[in-house]
Amino acid sequence: MTLALVAIVCGLLWFSLRYAWWRPAVDAAWPRILMYHMIAEPRAGARFNGLRVSPAMFERQLRWLQQNGWRSFTVSELIEAAGKLPEKAFAITFDDGYADNLLEALPLLQKYHCKATLYLVVDRFDRDWSVARKAHHDSGELMREAKLSDAQVQTLLDSGCFELGSHSMTHANFLLLDQAAAQQELMDSKRALAQRFGVEVNSFAWPFGLYRADQVQQAAQSGYVSAVTTAEGIESPEVWRPLQLKRIKISGKDNWLAFRLRLRSGRRGWW
Repeated sequence: MTLALVAIVCGLLWFSLRYAWWRPAVDAAWPRILMYHMIAEPRAGARFNGLRVSPAMFERQLRWLQQNGWRSFTVSELIEAAGKLPEKAFAITFDDGYADNLLEALPLLQKYHCKATLYLVVDRFDRDWSVARKAHHDSGELMREAKLSDAQVQTLLDSGCFELGSHSMTHANFLLLDQAAAQQELMDSKRALAQRFGVEVNSFAWPFGLYRADQVQQAAQSGYVSAVTTAEGIESPEVWRPLQLKRIKISGKDNWLAFRLRLRSGRRGWW
């Protein structure tokens, strides 16, 4: 076997593993829940560029969804309509509460008639919560990222495009919390957001996607109807666990092919 042929075979193998193009498409009747964080340009040398989807790419994604007959819902609407949803239903979610969700995302959502669910951290200012998962993530990058003010959150809600969900009080790592601390993060954030913005807060996003089985029950007892995770996948509403919903991670490091494959199968690659 020549070196050129070896290179071609290795290239094909790498491409197949990276993109898993052969993975079968998931039924279009199964809703897609898309996970975003920021709509922002990537930054040279930044650790968290995967969280930054450029405005141009975000617009391309929304345009494709619209042109291909996908219909937009909030997470709560998906749950309420489970079993009666049309084909090609999807929900957009934003975690944390970055200012670009208003400055960059909202105009595009309005342009393409899309809705979104904002999972907001209550105490989101001057916090480097990434260290709660990995201690060496101490660059302060996410702490310095501009966050939504309460007035900006209200603008999002007034737009009619957004529903509000909780992402806890402090973006805590729930695996490190005892029962009382977990209850405080769940209940206090729900209460604070409801009081501050005058809306019902019935959906939750598990920070880092980390939680224990007993905390799922705590979420239910706290009055949450739904909760999203960071587990990748697409599931039928018939088998949904409403407090452990899978999502499709939309990464700023993904190209257009990767986005299309994620929408098709729920995951980009073999892993």
